[in-house]
Formats: sequence, structure tokens, C-alpha cells
Amino acid sequence: MRPASRGRRPVYCSRACRARAYRSRKNPPVPVVVDEPTARQRRIVEAVWRIAAERGLDMATVREIAVEAGVSARVVQYHFKGKHDLLVVALRLLHRDNERRARDRIAALRDASNPRVLLRAALEELLPLDDQRRTSLRVMTAYYTRSLIDPALASVFLHDGSPLENMVTALISAAGPRHSIDAAREADLLVAGVTGLGLDLLHQRRTRADVRRTLDYHLDRILQAQP
Repeated sequence: MRPASRGRRPVYCSRACRARAYRSRKNPPVPVVVDEPTARQRRIVEAVWRIAAERGLDMATVREIAVEAGVSARVVQYHFKGKHDLLVVALRLLHRDNERRARDRIAALRDASNPRVLLRAALEELLPLDDQRRTSLRVMTAYYTRSLIDPALASVFLHDGSPLENMVTALISAAGPRHSIDAAREADLLVAGVTGLGLDLLHQRRTRADVRRTLDYHLDRILQAQP
């Protein structure tokens, strides 16, 4: 106990308190770099995804995340400023990973120069057609619900513009829309509609074949018949 001076109340600091203060000076928290996460940061983020997909975002406590990642809670707190910071970073990284995988899949198409093929492939990226996209959509859905009351999470979903709709608009225009078709309006409907069909696939209300037939029906309606 230090003696009080000039009217200040005495301050007690235990050995544990002093040890924590020493460690914080010796090992200050490392700022999170979203674009280049360390291997351990990545491991923690992927644990958040698994919990969100399998049990919901409400179960993503620091303790549960640490258990899922196979690290201590202290390690989670060391690498991230707090749970909320971790949740935001995990969502941003998921968006980035999804975009990278989508680009890789589209680049691997046999007929990637065909605008209609590109348009169909871009829209199919919104569907849970494999394990990775299925898990991603489950995580996104869990996050979207929380984002309705969390401005920081909402900012990850919301953009000043509409990049996905703009891309689909450009692909419709390049593929040759039918006369009187408004490419931008059709893009809005396609993105929203395919997103809803993806949720139906998650709930197994529709089959992949049925969803693909619906998508092809609308592409036939929008685009001119190919010679």
C-alpha cells in the first residue's frame, strides 16, 4: 500500500496486477492486419466461422472460440482488441476469401470469354453448391441477422455502391439482352432472387437441379437467343 499524497486515495496493486502490467509493457498487443493475418490469427478466425455455421453467432464467446481454435482465451485476447473486434475482422476476412475463391473458380472456366457463361458462373457463386460455399452462406446468414442491430457489422455488408449488381449489369449488357430489357433492374432481381434460392438450398426446400433450371429460365428470358 503506497502512502497517500496530496489528497489522493491509496492505490493497491497486487503481484498479479503488477505482473499483468509488466507483460503488457513487455508484450504490447499486436494490431490486427486484416489483409495478412498471422497463422494463429487465421486459426482463431476460422474457429469463429465454424461456431457461427454450426451453433450460431451468439455462441461465439471468447471462451468457446478459444476452445474451438485450440488456444487459450488469453491468446485470443492478445491478438484481438476484443470479441467484437474479432467478429468484425472474421467477417471481413470471409468476404475477402469468398471473393478470391470466386475469382479462381471463374478464371478456371473453359469458356471464360463467353459473357453468358460468366454471368451464370457469377450468379452461381451466391449458391451453396459445395461444402465451402455452404458453410460460408451459413456464416453470412448468422452475421447478417446480427448486423441488423450492429452498425460495425452492417458496414461490412453495406457499400456506397452496388459492386455485385453493377458487375451483373455489365455481364447482362455484354451477353446481349433482349429488346426493352433494363439490365440494371434485371441485375437487382437476379442477385436478390438467387440469394433467396441459396437460402432455400440450405433448408433443402429445393434441389440444385431445380435452382439451376430457374436460373436458366431467367437468363433465357433476359438474353437474346444465341445463334
